[in-house]
Amino acid sequence: MEARPSCSARQKAKFGVGDHQRRGVHRLDADALCKIFSLLDHNGLARCSAVCKSWHRIIQESSLWKDLCYKHYNKVKDGNSEGLSSCRGLPNMYFAELAMEQHRRSLTNGKFCVHQWDCHSNAINQCRMKMGMILTGVGDKVLRMWSSRSYRCIGEYSVPGVAELVDFDFDESKIVGLVGNQIYIWRRHGKQSILVSSKGQFSRGYCMRYMDPEAVIGCGDGTVRVYDMYSRACSQIIRMHAGPITCLSLSDHQFIISGSSLGSITVADLSSEQNVASLKTSTSPTGISSLCFNQGSYYVFAGSTSGFAHCWDLRTLKPFWETRASPNVLYSMHHLLNDTSSLAVGGIDGVLRIMDPNTGDVLSSYVPGGVINRSTFSSGLVQRNVRSLSQDSRIDVIPKKFRPPITSLAVGMEKVITAHNDKYIMMWKFHS
Repeated sequence: MEARPSCSARQKAKFGVGDHQRRGVHRLDADALCKIFSLLDHNGLARCSAVCKSWHRIIQESSLWKDLCYKHYNKVKDGNSEGLSSCRGLPNMYFAELAMEQHRRSLTNGKFCVHQWDCHSNAINQCRMKMGMILTGVGDKVLRMWSSRSYRCIGEYSVPGVAELVDFDFDESKIVGLVGNQIYIWRRHGKQSILVSSKGQFSRGYCMRYMDPEAVIGCGDGTVRVYDMYSRACSQIIRMHAGPITCLSLSDHQFIISGSSLGSITVADLSSEQNVASLKTSTSPTGISSLCFNQGSYYVFAGSTSGFAHCWDLRTLKPFWETRASPNVLYSMHHLLNDTSSLAVGGIDGVLRIMDPNTGDVLSSYVPGGVINRSTFSSGLVQRNVRSLSQDSRIDVIPKKFRPPITSLAVGMEKVITAHNDKYIMMWKFHS
Protein backbone atom coordinates (compact mmCIF):
# COMPACT_ATOMS: atom_id res chain seq x y z
CA MET A 1 0.00 0.00 0.00
CA GLU A 2 1.45 3.32 -1.10
CA ALA A 3 2.01 5.99 1.52
CA ARG A 4 -0.26 8.96 1.19
CA PRO A 5 1.64 12.10 0.14
CA SER A 6 2.11 14.62 2.93
CA CYS A 7 0.49 18.05 2.81
CA SER A 8 3.79 19.69 1.88
CA ALA A 9 4.37 17.07 -0.86
CA ARG A 10 0.88 17.70 -2.29
CA GLN A 11 1.55 21.43 -2.31
CA LYS A 12 4.82 20.91 -4.18
CA ALA A 13 3.03 18.68 -6.71
CA LYS A 14 0.35 21.33 -7.22
CA PHE A 15 2.57 24.37 -7.55
CA GLY A 16 5.86 22.84 -8.59
CA VAL A 17 8.95 22.54 -6.38
CA GLY A 18 9.89 26.02 -5.14
CA ASP A 19 6.93 27.73 -6.83
CA HIS A 20 5.08 28.18 -3.52
CA GLN A 21 7.92 30.45 -2.46
CA ARG A 22 7.20 32.73 -5.41
CA ARG A 23 3.56 33.38 -4.58
CA GLY A 24 2.28 36.62 -3.12
CA VAL A 25 4.83 39.38 -2.62
CA HIS A 26 7.68 37.15 -3.87
CA ARG A 27 6.17 37.31 -7.37
CA LEU A 28 6.89 41.06 -7.57
CA ASP A 29 9.94 42.11 -9.54
CA ALA A 30 12.70 44.36 -8.22
CA ASP A 31 11.17 47.56 -9.63
CA ALA A 32 7.82 46.93 -7.92
CA LEU A 33 9.53 46.11 -4.62
CA CYS A 34 11.64 49.26 -4.83
CA LYS A 35 8.44 51.28 -5.28
CA ILE A 36 7.03 49.74 -2.10
CA PHE A 37 10.28 50.08 -0.16
CA SER A 38 10.52 53.77 -1.06
CA LEU A 39 7.41 54.40 1.10
CA LEU A 40 9.15 53.17 4.25
CA ASP A 41 11.13 55.09 6.84
CA HIS A 42 14.67 54.11 7.83
CA ASN A 43 13.50 51.63 10.49
CA GLY A 44 11.11 49.86 8.10
CA LEU A 45 13.72 49.73 5.35
CA ALA A 46 16.34 48.29 7.71
CA ARG A 47 13.88 45.59 8.84
CA CYS A 48 12.97 44.69 5.25
CA SER A 49 16.64 44.33 4.32
CA ALA A 50 16.90 41.62 7.00
CA VAL A 51 13.91 39.56 5.75
CA CYS A 52 15.74 37.58 3.07
CA LYS A 53 18.79 37.70 0.82
CA SER A 54 16.85 38.84 -2.26
CA TRP A 55 15.29 41.82 -0.48
CA HIS A 56 18.64 42.72 1.07
CA ARG A 57 20.28 42.64 -2.37
CA ILE A 58 17.54 44.75 -3.96
CA ILE A 59 17.76 47.41 -1.25
CA GLN A 60 21.58 47.45 -1.28
CA GLU A 61 21.83 47.71 -5.08
CA SER A 62 19.13 50.36 -5.48
CA SER A 63 19.40 54.07 -4.68
CA LEU A 64 17.12 53.67 -1.63
CA TRP A 65 19.96 53.61 0.88
CA LYS A 66 21.64 56.66 -0.59
CA ASP A 67 18.43 58.68 -0.93
CA LEU A 68 17.27 57.87 2.60
CA CYS A 69 20.69 58.57 4.09
CA TYR A 70 20.75 61.95 2.36
CA LYS A 71 17.22 62.82 3.49
CA HIS A 72 17.86 61.92 7.12
CA TYR A 73 21.32 63.46 7.10
CA ASN A 74 19.77 66.84 6.30
CA LYS A 75 17.32 66.43 9.19
CA VAL A 76 19.92 65.63 11.84
CA LYS A 77 19.88 68.12 14.73
CA ASP A 78 21.64 68.78 18.01
CA GLY A 79 25.06 69.06 16.40
CA ASN A 80 25.28 65.39 15.41
CA SER A 81 25.47 65.96 11.64
CA GLU A 82 29.27 65.84 11.59
CA GLY A 83 29.35 62.42 13.22
CA LEU A 84 26.68 61.02 10.93
CA SER A 85 28.12 62.51 7.76
CA SER A 86 31.11 60.20 8.03
CA CYS A 87 28.71 57.29 7.52
CA ARG A 88 27.28 58.53 4.21
CA GLY A 89 27.94 55.91 1.59
CA LEU A 90 28.27 53.23 4.31
CA PRO A 91 24.61 52.26 4.85
CA ASN A 92 25.10 49.68 7.58
CA MET A 93 27.23 52.02 9.67
CA TYR A 94 24.90 54.91 9.00
CA PHE A 95 21.79 53.04 10.11
CA ALA A 96 23.51 51.74 13.22
CA GLU A 97 24.44 55.31 14.09
CA LEU A 98 20.94 56.53 13.25
CA ALA A 99 19.37 53.81 15.40
CA MET A 100 21.49 54.87 18.39
CA GLU A 101 20.49 58.48 17.81
CA GLN A 102 16.81 57.53 17.75
CA HIS A 103 17.32 55.45 20.91
CA ARG A 104 18.87 58.45 22.68
CA ARG A 105 16.09 60.78 21.57
CA SER A 106 13.47 58.31 22.76
CA LEU A 107 15.02 58.01 26.21
CA THR A 108 15.41 61.76 26.65
CA ASN A 109 12.62 63.49 24.72
CA GLY A 110 10.15 60.82 23.71
CA LYS A 111 6.77 59.53 24.84
CA PHE A 112 6.82 56.84 27.48
CA CYS A 113 4.81 54.44 29.58
CA VAL A 114 5.55 51.73 32.15
CA HIS A 115 4.22 48.15 32.08
CA GLN A 116 4.48 46.32 35.39
CA TRP A 117 3.78 42.66 36.08
CA ASP A 118 4.27 40.14 38.90
CA CYS A 119 7.01 37.70 37.97
CA HIS A 120 7.81 35.84 41.22
CA SER A 121 6.07 34.81 44.43
CA ASN A 122 8.81 36.45 46.51
CA ALA A 123 10.77 39.66 46.14
CA ILE A 124 13.55 39.54 43.53
CA ASN A 125 16.27 42.10 42.90
CA GLN A 126 18.06 41.16 39.66
CA CYS A 127 17.16 41.29 35.95
CA ARG A 128 19.00 40.79 32.66
CA MET A 129 17.75 41.52 29.13
CA LYS A 130 19.14 40.19 25.84
CA MET A 131 17.81 39.14 22.44
CA GLY A 132 14.23 40.16 23.29
CA MET A 133 14.21 38.08 26.49
CA ILE A 134 14.31 39.01 30.17
CA LEU A 135 15.74 36.83 32.93
CA THR A 136 14.73 37.55 36.54
CA GLY A 137 15.70 36.11 39.89
CA VAL A 138 17.60 36.28 43.20
CA GLY A 139 15.32 36.32 46.21
CA ASP A 140 13.62 32.96 45.72
CA LYS A 141 14.67 29.55 44.42
CA VAL A 142 13.76 30.00 40.78
CA LEU A 143 14.91 31.86 37.66
CA ARG A 144 12.29 32.86 35.09
CA MET A 145 12.69 33.83 31.44
CA TRP A 146 10.18 36.30 29.94
CA SER A 147 9.35 37.59 26.48
CA SER A 148 9.95 41.33 26.33
CA ARG A 149 7.08 41.64 23.84
CA SER A 150 4.27 39.59 25.37
CA TYR A 151 5.53 39.53 29.01
CA ARG A 152 4.77 35.81 29.05
CA CYS A 153 6.97 33.38 30.98
CA ILE A 154 8.80 31.20 28.44
CA GLY A 155 11.07 29.26 30.82
CA GLU A 156 11.53 28.39 34.47
CA TYR A 157 14.73 27.11 36.07
CA SER A 158 14.83 25.85 39.64
CA VAL A 159 17.78 26.42 41.98
CA PRO A 160 18.52 23.10 43.73
CA GLY A 161 19.68 22.66 47.29
CA VAL A 162 19.70 25.21 50.07
CA ALA A 163 22.48 27.50 48.79
CA GLU A 164 21.61 31.07 47.86
CA LEU A 165 21.44 32.27 44.26
CA VAL A 166 23.75 35.31 44.15
CA ASP A 167 24.03 36.40 40.52
CA PHE A 168 23.33 35.14 36.98
CA ASP A 169 23.65 35.77 33.25
CA PHE A 170 22.56 34.02 30.04
CA ASP A 171 23.18 33.61 26.33
CA GLU A 172 21.49 31.79 23.43
CA SER A 173 21.99 28.28 24.82
CA LYS A 174 22.47 28.44 28.58
CA ILE A 175 21.98 30.23 31.87
CA VAL A 176 24.97 30.61 34.17
CA GLY A 177 24.38 31.25 37.87
CA LEU A 178 26.46 31.78 40.99
CA VAL A 179 24.84 29.62 43.67
CA GLY A 180 26.59 29.69 47.04
CA ASN A 181 30.19 28.72 46.29
CA GLN A 182 29.47 26.93 43.01
CA ILE A 183 28.71 27.74 39.37
CA TYR A 184 25.48 26.24 38.00
CA ILE A 185 24.71 25.96 34.29
CA TRP A 186 21.16 25.40 33.02
CA ARG A 187 20.58 24.38 29.41
CA ARG A 188 17.88 26.55 27.86
CA HIS A 189 16.79 24.19 25.07
CA GLY A 190 16.01 20.51 24.89
CA LYS A 191 15.92 18.40 28.00
CA GLN A 192 16.63 20.66 30.95
CA SER A 193 19.71 19.69 32.91
CA ILE A 194 22.05 21.28 35.38
CA LEU A 195 25.85 21.18 35.31
CA VAL A 196 27.69 22.05 38.51
CA SER A 197 31.25 23.19 39.10
CA SER A 198 33.55 21.57 41.64
CA LYS A 199 32.68 22.46 45.21
CA GLY A 200 34.38 24.51 47.92
CA GLN A 201 36.67 26.62 45.72
CA PHE A 202 35.87 29.84 47.59
CA SER A 203 34.10 30.85 50.78
CA ARG A 204 31.67 33.41 49.39
CA GLY A 205 30.95 35.00 46.03
CA TYR A 206 29.44 38.49 45.81
CA CYS A 207 29.00 38.93 42.06
CA MET A 208 29.52 37.18 38.73
CA ARG A 209 30.00 38.14 35.10
CA TYR A 210 29.94 35.68 32.23
CA MET A 211 31.56 35.85 28.79
CA ASP A 212 31.62 32.50 27.01
CA PRO A 213 33.50 30.30 27.78
CA GLU A 214 34.40 31.82 31.16
CA ALA A 215 32.57 32.95 34.28
CA VAL A 216 34.35 35.42 36.56
CA ILE A 217 33.47 35.45 40.28
CA GLY A 218 34.12 38.39 42.62
CA CYS A 219 34.84 36.99 46.09
CA GLY A 220 34.75 38.21 49.65
CA ASP A 221 38.50 37.78 50.08
CA GLY A 222 39.30 40.34 47.35
CA THR A 223 40.13 37.81 44.64
CA VAL A 224 38.44 37.01 41.34
CA ARG A 225 38.15 33.39 40.30
CA VAL A 226 37.84 32.46 36.66
CA TYR A 227 35.85 29.31 35.80
CA ASP A 228 36.04 27.51 32.50
CA MET A 229 32.53 26.46 31.45
CA TYR A 230 33.72 23.32 29.67
CA SER A 231 36.06 21.85 32.26
CA ARG A 232 33.82 23.18 35.09
CA ALA A 233 36.91 24.00 37.11
CA CYS A 234 38.63 27.13 38.38
CA SER A 235 41.38 28.04 35.92
CA GLN A 236 42.72 31.30 37.42
CA ILE A 237 42.78 33.17 40.72
CA ILE A 238 43.73 36.87 40.64
CA ARG A 239 44.02 39.03 43.76
CA MET A 240 42.60 42.47 43.00
CA HIS A 241 41.50 44.08 46.29
CA ALA A 242 42.03 44.05 50.04
CA GLY A 243 38.29 43.84 50.66
CA PRO A 244 35.20 42.17 49.16
CA ILE A 245 34.58 42.61 45.43
CA THR A 246 31.07 44.00 44.99
CA CYS A 247 30.80 44.41 41.20
CA LEU A 248 32.50 43.31 38.00
CA SER A 249 32.69 44.17 34.33
CA LEU A 250 34.48 42.41 31.47
CA SER A 251 35.94 43.68 28.20
CA ASP A 252 36.46 41.93 24.88
CA HIS A 253 40.19 42.59 25.27
CA GLN A 254 40.76 40.19 28.17
CA PHE A 255 40.43 42.83 30.89
CA ILE A 256 38.60 42.34 34.18
CA ILE A 257 37.39 45.49 35.94
CA SER A 258 36.36 45.10 39.56
CA GLY A 259 35.01 47.41 42.25
CA SER A 260 35.38 46.94 45.99
CA SER A 261 33.34 47.81 49.06
CA LEU A 262 36.43 49.81 50.14
CA GLY A 263 36.02 52.18 47.18
CA SER A 264 38.85 50.95 44.94
CA ILE A 265 38.59 49.98 41.26
CA THR A 266 41.21 47.67 39.74
CA VAL A 267 41.86 46.55 36.17
CA ALA A 268 43.50 43.15 35.63
CA ASP A 269 44.76 41.46 32.46
CA LEU A 270 43.25 37.99 32.18
CA SER A 271 46.03 36.69 29.95
CA SER A 272 48.88 37.69 32.29
CA GLU A 273 46.88 37.38 35.54
CA GLN A 274 48.36 40.72 36.64
CA ASN A 275 46.76 43.93 37.89
CA VAL A 276 47.54 46.62 35.32
CA ALA A 277 45.86 49.73 36.76
CA SER A 278 43.98 51.25 39.66
CA LEU A 279 41.31 53.82 38.75
CA LYS A 280 41.27 56.78 41.12
CA THR A 281 38.42 59.12 42.11
CA SER A 282 38.77 62.72 43.25
CA THR A 283 36.10 62.31 45.94
CA SER A 284 36.53 60.57 49.27
CA PRO A 285 36.57 56.78 48.76
CA THR A 286 33.14 55.16 49.15
CA GLY A 287 31.96 51.69 48.24
CA ILE A 288 31.64 50.90 44.53
CA SER A 289 28.14 49.52 43.97
CA SER A 290 27.93 49.19 40.17
CA LEU A 291 30.21 48.96 37.12
CA CYS A 292 29.87 48.77 33.35
CA PHE A 293 32.23 49.03 30.41
CA ASN A 294 31.44 50.39 26.94
CA GLN A 295 33.23 48.46 24.18
CA GLY A 296 32.59 51.25 21.66
CA SER A 297 34.08 54.17 23.60
CA TYR A 298 36.43 52.29 25.99
CA TYR A 299 34.79 54.14 28.88
CA VAL A 300 34.48 52.55 32.32
CA PHE A 301 31.47 53.73 34.36
CA ALA A 302 31.08 53.25 38.10
CA GLY A 303 28.36 54.08 40.63
CA SER A 304 29.13 54.56 44.30
CA THR A 305 27.28 54.18 47.59
CA SER A 306 27.39 57.98 47.98
CA GLY A 307 25.50 58.59 44.71
CA PHE A 308 28.45 59.62 42.55
CA ALA A 309 28.81 58.42 38.96
CA HIS A 310 32.37 58.18 37.63
CA CYS A 311 33.87 57.70 34.18
CA TRP A 312 37.40 56.76 33.07
CA ASP A 313 38.93 56.20 29.64
CA LEU A 314 40.43 52.69 29.70
CA ARG A 315 42.92 53.66 26.97
CA THR A 316 44.55 56.36 29.09
CA LEU A 317 43.41 55.12 32.53
CA LYS A 318 42.58 58.73 33.40
CA PRO A 319 39.32 60.07 34.89
CA PHE A 320 37.00 61.57 32.29
CA TRP A 321 34.19 63.02 34.43
CA GLU A 322 32.58 62.72 37.84
CA THR A 323 28.98 63.66 38.72
CA ARG A 324 26.79 63.53 41.82
CA ALA A 325 23.93 61.82 40.03
CA SER A 326 21.89 60.85 43.10
CA PRO A 327 21.82 61.64 46.82
CA ASN A 328 22.01 57.90 47.60
CA VAL A 329 23.39 54.57 46.40
CA LEU A 330 23.59 53.88 42.65
CA TYR A 331 22.82 50.17 42.40
CA SER A 332 22.90 49.68 38.64
CA MET A 333 24.03 51.28 35.38
CA HIS A 334 23.70 49.91 31.86
CA HIS A 335 23.64 50.86 28.16
CA LEU A 336 23.04 49.25 24.80
CA LEU A 337 26.01 47.42 23.35
CA ASN A 338 28.44 50.00 21.90
CA ASP A 339 25.95 52.84 22.47
CA THR A 340 28.00 55.97 23.18
CA SER A 341 25.07 58.37 23.49
CA SER A 342 23.11 57.32 26.60
CA LEU A 343 23.65 55.60 29.95
CA ALA A 344 20.78 54.45 32.21
CA VAL A 345 21.35 54.71 35.97
CA GLY A 346 19.16 53.60 38.88
CA GLY A 347 19.49 53.45 42.63
CA ILE A 348 17.90 53.50 46.04
CA ASP A 349 15.94 56.74 45.44
CA GLY A 350 13.88 55.02 42.71
CA VAL A 351 14.63 57.57 39.98
CA LEU A 352 15.54 56.29 36.51
CA ARG A 353 18.15 58.68 35.13
CA ILE A 354 19.46 58.89 31.58
CA MET A 355 22.97 60.34 31.49
CA ASP A 356 25.24 61.55 28.71
CA PRO A 357 28.21 59.12 28.84
CA ASN A 358 30.51 61.72 27.27
CA THR A 359 29.88 64.57 29.74
CA GLY A 360 28.20 63.06 32.82
CA ASP A 361 25.20 65.37 32.42
CA VAL A 362 21.80 64.03 33.50
CA LEU A 363 19.69 64.30 30.34
CA SER A 364 16.37 63.18 31.85
CA SER A 365 14.92 61.71 35.05
CA TYR A 366 11.75 59.65 35.52
CA VAL A 367 9.65 58.05 38.24
CA PRO A 368 6.63 55.78 37.69
CA GLY A 369 3.23 57.29 38.43
CA GLY A 370 -0.12 55.80 39.34
CA VAL A 371 -1.89 52.91 37.59
CA ILE A 372 -3.87 53.98 34.51
CA ASN A 373 -4.83 50.59 33.08
CA ARG A 374 -5.17 46.99 34.29
CA SER A 375 -5.06 43.87 32.15
CA THR A 376 -6.54 40.38 32.44
CA PHE A 377 -3.01 39.06 32.02
CA SER A 378 -2.54 36.21 34.53
CA SER A 379 0.50 37.81 36.13
CA GLY A 380 -1.32 41.04 36.91
CA LEU A 381 -0.06 43.31 34.13
CA VAL A 382 -0.76 46.97 34.82
CA GLN A 383 0.16 50.13 32.95
CA ARG A 384 1.44 53.11 34.87
CA ASN A 385 2.08 56.62 33.71
CA VAL A 386 5.52 58.21 33.97
CA ARG A 387 6.45 61.47 35.61
CA SER A 388 9.38 63.34 34.09
CA LEU A 389 11.43 65.28 36.65
CA SER A 390 13.15 68.60 36.08
CA GLN A 391 16.61 69.32 37.44
CA ASP A 392 15.22 71.31 40.36
CA SER A 393 12.51 68.77 41.31
CA ARG A 394 12.54 67.74 44.95
CA ILE A 395 12.70 63.96 45.11
CA ASP A 396 11.98 63.79 48.84
CA VAL A 397 8.44 65.15 48.41
CA ILE A 398 7.52 62.34 45.97
CA PRO A 399 5.88 59.45 47.88
CA LYS A 400 8.08 56.34 47.98
CA LYS A 401 5.30 54.21 46.48
CA PHE A 402 5.88 56.15 43.24
CA ARG A 403 9.65 55.62 43.33
CA PRO A 404 10.48 52.12 44.60
CA PRO A 405 14.27 51.49 44.79
CA ILE A 406 15.83 50.35 41.52
CA THR A 407 18.06 47.42 42.48
CA SER A 408 18.89 46.34 38.92
CA LEU A 409 18.24 47.54 35.37
CA ALA A 410 18.94 46.49 31.79
CA VAL A 411 18.64 48.52 28.59
CA GLY A 412 17.14 47.46 25.26
CA MET A 413 16.30 49.42 22.13
CA GLU A 414 13.98 52.23 23.30
CA LYS A 415 13.21 50.38 26.55
CA VAL A 416 14.57 49.79 30.05
CA ILE A 417 13.69 46.94 32.40
CA THR A 418 13.98 47.49 36.16
CA ALA A 419 13.81 45.29 39.28
CA HIS A 420 12.81 46.75 42.65
CA ASN A 421 13.38 44.11 45.35
CA ASP A 422 9.71 43.20 45.05
CA LYS A 423 7.59 40.57 43.28
CA TYR A 424 7.22 42.65 40.13
CA ILE A 425 9.45 44.15 37.44
CA MET A 426 8.80 47.21 35.24
CA MET A 427 9.25 47.65 31.51
CA TRP A 428 9.81 51.34 30.62
CA LYS A 429 8.89 51.86 26.97
CA PHE A 430 10.03 55.00 25.16
CA HIS A 431 9.00 56.21 21.69
CA SER A 432 10.56 59.00 19.69
